[in-house]
Amino acid sequence: MEKASMDSLQKKPHALCLPAPAQGHINPMLKVAKILHSKGFHITFVNTEFNYQRLLKSQGSDALHGLPSFCFETIPDGLPPSQNPDATQDVESLCKSFDKNFMGPFKSLLTKLNASSSPVTCIVADAVMGFTHDVASEFDIPEIVLWTSGVGCLICIHEYPSLLERGLMPRKDSSTLVNGYLDIPIDCAPTMSGLRLKDMPSYFRNASSFDEYMASLSSSLWKEEDKCLKWLESKPPSSVIYVNFGSLTVMTHEHLVEFCWGLAKSNCSFLWIIRPDLVKGDSSVLPAEFLEETNSRGMLASWCQQEQVLNHSSIGGFLTHSGWNSTIESISGGVPMICWPYLGDQQTNCWSCCNKWEVAMEIDNDVKREEVAKLVIELMNGERGNELRKNAIDLKNKAKKACASPFGSSIVNLDKVIQLLQAFTK
Repeated sequence: MEKASMDSLQKKPHALCLPAPAQGHINPMLKVAKILHSKGFHITFVNTEFNYQRLLKSQGSDALHGLPSFCFETIPDGLPPSQNPDATQDVESLCKSFDKNFMGPFKSLLTKLNASSSPVTCIVADAVMGFTHDVASEFDIPEIVLWTSGVGCLICIHEYPSLLERGLMPRKDSSTLVNGYLDIPIDCAPTMSGLRLKDMPSYFRNASSFDEYMASLSSSLWKEEDKCLKWLESKPPSSVIYVNFGSLTVMTHEHLVEFCWGLAKSNCSFLWIIRPDLVKGDSSVLPAEFLEETNSRGMLASWCQQEQVLNHSSIGGFLTHSGWNSTIESISGGVPMICWPYLGDQQTNCWSCCNKWEVAMEIDNDVKREEVAKLVIELMNGERGNELRKNAIDLKNKAKKACASPFGSSIVNLDKVIQLLQAFTK
């Protein structure tokens, strides 16, 4: 690296960004990293080796080598080689492995970075990663850890007692950044201190401040299919239901068949994202009769640009697993939902959407085609669906207001967090 470049990096605050190793955590963390980079931070983004290879495969071999001030590092996940390099790793096995194997490699990485020309000045980490005060003090990292990345923070608040028992809580000198604009009662976490960024909708990004490389940098672990957006262009406004169960949900073949015939019976147009690993112990093969019957009004794909899809005028509803990213992206697009939660915080998100914010309806866990058809018809064309859509649009407008000007709550709160991080620059 040239001397001028090294001097430039030495003057920058250096944020190490560590998401939990799953698609739903990597997405919001990369957005935070891009924002910090646009504000003058040197970024080191840390993936597991497995997910790093997936990113290279989906984005291209040169995608992660663009800027000296935005670097990617890897740490091992401690698991044996995966039989399917395109599938999400088993969550339970991954968590157990990280509990045993994570801290050593992470400390080694910090040692390497702190011996470089640009030592780490702050850590931006998922709440679920479980950092302690000892990590910061041992490696001379300033006494600030910013807990962030959507689901992690939501879990930290909604499941606070269980996380407290495990020692997973923000330090008293830390700041809390929540990927969302919806109010979360502070009395759920009475001992949290510092900033609480509650107003960061998932679409908040200042793309105009990015160069071409930063604007194109994606966190998708699967290759996104452009044909989805092209197909949506051919459909009338609010006429398509979007179906996507996220990156972790795994269902039985029987449930897959019930969903497909429920969509068929609804007679609604649909865009359905079906991951190759969506079905337990089997391929995601749909009945030939279903494909023939719905050929003129259905689009199937393995992955897509979800935020763009949910903001497309032709989308009128979302059949979702209720992951936090999907929830906030749907609300930010003004799109009502049918919820089929799978694990973790998804049941809490589903309850809030159905009962607190009234932007969704829930489907029974043991899904049946008749119920799928009934709920899809109601969501897309019924009176209840219209009410949910109105509520979703109201929340969308509140989100826009939070980001509409330099005085919007999202921008004001984010600026406070950035200023706090900058204050710890060595």
